[in-house]
Amino acid sequence: MKTILITGCSSGFGLDTARYFLERDWKVIATMRTPREDLLPQSPHLRILPLEVTDAASIARLMEAAGAVDVLVNNAGIGMLGALEGCSMANAREVFETNTLGTIAMTQAVLPQFRLRRDGVVINVTSSVTLKALPLLSVYTASKAAVNAFTESLALELQQFNVRAHLVLPGRAPATSFGANAQQRIQMHEAYAELVQSVFAGWQQSTDPVTQAVDVAEAIWRAATDPAAPLRIAAGADAVALM
Repeated sequence: MKTILITGCSSGFGLDTARYFLERDWKVIATMRTPREDLLPQSPHLRILPLEVTDAASIARLMEAAGAVDVLVNNAGIGMLGALEGCSMANAREVFETNTLGTIAMTQAVLPQFRLRRDGVVINVTSSVTLKALPLLSVYTASKAAVNAFTESLALELQQFNVRAHLVLPGRAPATSFGANAQQRIQMHEAYAELVQSVFAGWQQSTDPVTQAVDVAEAIWRAATDPAAPLRIAAGADAVALM
């Protein structure tokens, strides 16, 4: 029975992915900043462990508790909305610390066991905004685009050890808590008020296809189980169209 370690499982893509793999008889290590036992069905194959991806000590404690894993899913992330001119550097650093450096740190933590075992899969969840630019998301997009480039180079490094690296690129997912998450770091600048109103109105009125959390879980499943899966996998009808 294989083991998958998923970061950011308190809601959205991470939570649905944990459920998806549990239902398919995998051992699941679901990590959260604040662990909650009530979010997932009780199972002898499930462990819920604390993790703060920006804290090296937290990562070290997790890896000691987790033991051997077969697949790492770097899903933990935070959003940020606002025109760049109004964005604080403190918020920008927070986004990069979590989305980019947190992904790099978690990947580095699992690589020794993958390399020695000559087996393993790293799956990094980014975003379709790296395929089509959107306004008010410049810092967030940059943090995810950096992970794309990181993963593509990493995949080449790991080929010699039979270890795979993949990207899953979800589209817009209004049913998840991403919007509420991003609003915690909303940065307003009066010069861009008209643009902000226009963008928000467009999102609210849009009838375009969107991404569901299960789309992301299915894409992660493909990356985890199919050795022939492409490096980049779009998740959700809108992301597939952009790809």
